[in-house]
Amino acid sequence: MAITPAISAGPFAQRSSLPYEAPPFDRIRDADYQPAIEAGMAESLTEVRRIASNPAPPTFDNTIVALERQGEMLGRAQRAFGQVTQANTNPTLQAEQAALAPKLAAYGDAIHLDPKLFGRIKSLHDRKATLKLDAEQSMLLDQYYTDFVRAGAQLSAGDQATLRALNRDLSTAGIDFRQRLLAATKAGTFVVSDPKLFAGLTPGELEAAARDAADRGMAGKYALPLQNTTGQPAMQSLNVRQTRQALFNQSWTRAEKGDANDTRATILKLIALRTKKANLLGYRTWADYSLAEQMAKTPDAARGFLNALDAPVAAAQHTEAGELQQLIDADRGGFQLQPWDWPYYAERLRRARFNLDENETKPYLEIWNVLENGVFFAANQLYGITFKRRTDIPTYHPDMRVYEVFEANGTPLGLAYFDYWKRDNKSGGAWMNSFVPQSKLLGTRPVISNTANFTKPAPGQPALITFEDVRTMFHEFGHGLHGLFANQTYPTLSGTAVARDFVEFPSQFNEHWALEPRVLAHYARHYQTGAPMPQALVDKIKRAEKFDQAYSFGETLAAAQLDMAWHSVGVDNLPSDADAFEAQALGATGLDVAHVPPRYRSSYFAHIWGSGYAAGYYAYLWTDMIQENIYEWFQAHGGMTRENGQRFRDLVLSRGHTQDYNTMFRNMVGHDPEVAPLLRKHGLTQ
Repeated sequence: MAITPAISAGPFAQRSSLPYEAPPFDRIRDADYQPAIEAGMAESLTEVRRIASNPAPPTFDNTIVALERQGEMLGRAQRAFGQVTQANTNPTLQAEQAALAPKLAAYGDAIHLDPKLFGRIKSLHDRKATLKLDAEQSMLLDQYYTDFVRAGAQLSAGDQATLRALNRDLSTAGIDFRQRLLAATKAGTFVVSDPKLFAGLTPGELEAAARDAADRGMAGKYALPLQNTTGQPAMQSLNVRQTRQALFNQSWTRAEKGDANDTRATILKLIALRTKKANLLGYRTWADYSLAEQMAKTPDAARGFLNALDAPVAAAQHTEAGELQQLIDADRGGFQLQPWDWPYYAERLRRARFNLDENETKPYLEIWNVLENGVFFAANQLYGITFKRRTDIPTYHPDMRVYEVFEANGTPLGLAYFDYWKRDNKSGGAWMNSFVPQSKLLGTRPVISNTANFTKPAPGQPALITFEDVRTMFHEFGHGLHGLFANQTYPTLSGTAVARDFVEFPSQFNEHWALEPRVLAHYARHYQTGAPMPQALVDKIKRAEKFDQAYSFGETLAAAQLDMAWHSVGVDNLPSDADAFEAQALGATGLDVAHVPPRYRSSYFAHIWGSGYAAGYYAYLWTDMIQENIYEWFQAHGGMTRENGQRFRDLVLSRGHTQDYNTMFRNMVGHDPEVAPLLRKHGLTQ
């Protein structure tokens, strides 16, 4: 793969001249990505072979540091490509994804299975105690050695050949799943001709539904694009039960219609390939392989944690289902509660119990005001950082905004991009990505992005969001802070490059500040008058905090158990029927999945089949436990103060993966994680 002059002149060949080396999206074309990535792989392999063949004895600098420095062009192209294919894809980009997947898998194998290179790394690791490394260098050497061993460096030549084939097939199957699911979700858009079927939506929501239909070539109709989750936001508002049921079924079966977008055969292929790979590397299941490098360490620890939550959540589900059935009976509904009824009647009960209507809060939650005067304000109060909007930084979509971030003393810190509105060509959910990772070695400062799928208002309408959307904004910027505060020498250990069951806790922790009184008072203002949200409404929101946890917590717990069940199968009991396996796995939990289905069904569980959360979805609950322990520490030590924020930044947010995770946690709060704060947060009892 020689680098041609045309490719050398491409937008990824050199470091960007934009501030913070931000991607030059004004110069990047769809056709630029694949040749740049292919050239980047070729350049990287040349550099790696030079390192591996160095006649000088291996040293930390000529091997490990040299590996940290190589592959810059590939990294630039991959990071931009990864975000754009998630957030703004098209057939050209999807074709490039499919073509590149096996090549990238082979590239990774070419490095990890190079015996000369591993020999140098092993030599250093074997005599680490004599190398006089600092703590970060020691962790980096351990990480390289572990990564190579887990990638098959110690396998026989025959087993390595098998591994290469497995990695190729896994990469192809993963892309296949993502592309099928994106198409299935787009095709699953729920469309009606009669607006009466959407009774219960606000005029603004109905107008947005008309726009969404028109955008899809169905002028005069009304469309609700599917979110990535089982439950759909509109289900809590739709008055017509048949509409709710049809919308639920459209969501539940989106990827199970027996057509070209059906994902069930693909996930059966993925679990078989993963299990075979785990076996080859010396592990019985993918969960055993995956958990070895996580904070939980073993599947037994993760399952034990989840299983301990099943009984209190099931009890709460039983109680809440009974309350909702009473409401149905009081209305003389004449039917038994079903999953498409739960959100609707829960919202009815919320209004009755707390006098709280979500539409009451929206006028006080204009998205850009929430960002600038809420999310940013909280970060300023805790960490002293400030923000300035930049309109001169190119983006990959016109809906985006970019801000420059500064330290309290005015020193430039990094850039943050925000891409909030849902599009049919955007993967579901919300996430943080990094365009440029922080590294003292490379002289780079962080450039991060936050992406979500909020419903875009119709033209001329205010950009009002729900309080759940507000939480998502705080959550994703918690990830952003983890990336922005990175203070590492080496990019491999920088920022959010940490275990899955650790990376989610800074983001979940940051959600708390959405309801912090002085933060809420700063951003919750009426979009027309600027009047603050009335205290009575604030009080209602706070009183309702623990309401309906049997559903919201329960759907996440069910999904985590489902993920762990899939990835705990051995090669001797691989599933042959995805739906049957799912039903059996969920039935074994004791959770009320008949009324509260998992947040993601197996066939559209993108976290575990198309992302990096295989045997890792439990992390959302594990890290919820971690962050709640830390929040209780904050509350016991004065709450939201600059002193506490600085301590959290110094001991956690700035550390990347330079320390053991449990050590980092204990240094912050003085004890091991406890589950009691998690149960208290969600109003559950053991």
